[in-house]
Amino acid sequence: MEKELDLFKWKQYESEVILLRVRWYLKYSLNYRDLVEMMEERGLHIAHTTIMRWVHEFGPELDSVFVPI
Repeated sequence: MEKELDLFKWKQYESEVILLRVRWYLKYSLNYRDLVEMMEERGLHIAHTTIMRWVHEFGPELDSVFVPI
């Protein structure tokens, strides 16, 4: 849990929001603007460039944790 806190320290959004967006992008081959549209339908306004930065920052970490079998 402490590593999660360090990884998301100083982020504007909660770790669950960030991880879910990155996971959807990686798993379902959605583009950033599709994710923005999905979030706006849920009342959350996030720029596509923010999601892109999250994917670049947290994508490799998720890739190393969740190795497909």
